[in-house]
Amino acid sequence: MNIMTQSIDISNQGKTPRHIAIIMDGNGRWAQQRGLDRSEGHAEGVKTVRRITEAASRAGIEYLTLYTFSTENWNRPKEEVDALMHLIVIAIERETPDLIKNNVRLTMIGDMDRMPKEARERLERCMEETSHCTGLTLVLALSYSSRWEIVEACRRIASEVADGKLLPDEIDAKMFGDNLSTVGIPDPDLLIRTGGDMRVSNFLLWQIAYAEMYFTPTYWPDFSEADFIDAIDSYTGRQRRFGLTGEQINR
Repeated sequence: MNIMTQSIDISNQGKTPRHIAIIMDGNGRWAQQRGLDRSEGHAEGVKTVRRITEAASRAGIEYLTLYTFSTENWNRPKEEVDALMHLIVIAIERETPDLIKNNVRLTMIGDMDRMPKEARERLERCMEETSHCTGLTLVLALSYSSRWEIVEACRRIASEVADGKLLPDEIDAKMFGDNLSTVGIPDPDLLIRTGGDMRVSNFLLWQIAYAEMYFTPTYWPDFSEADFIDAIDSYTGRQRRFGLTGEQINR
């Protein structure tokens, strides 16, 4: 059986992360602590998205993935879901000219079939308008969950096996990764979660196998550029060993 694993790139050891993924948590609690409706926290969080996207671009980050809306979020009260969908679409459309100005390409991962048709089409137009940009790639994880993504990859591979196009022994980690929605995007080097919780919440489970973790109690609306730089500084001070010894990495 072919058990070959994906090759691990250690060339970025100790340097600025190439890909940062963020779980933007704490919007609702930020609002509730101020006696505001939860939607006000989400609206404030949009300002942070712009601030951190600009900071990532200036820092030379190549990919920034934001956990924008999970498949589990569909289970929230309908009023909050509707407000979130409206806010996401309006915010992205409003920011698209600045994304183009700053050479930021927009893309999305997730179960787009569950998205409202109008919202999906409007977001796809924004993606098309930024498709020529060559700087930072901003990845929005929308209607996304890692378990959904992994099951979908398994279905696609199983279908190829059933059709006789693929032998089970030909399945390896690279092939599996190529069937995920993040194909073509390097695995995250750094995962940041705001809001105080220390879990990954069904986000990029396959892709963050060797990512460095950074948890902060700061709610997402209060997460500043200085906080973002602190997270990057924490990353650059760590030694990523990928199962090797420190001596091997140093050599």
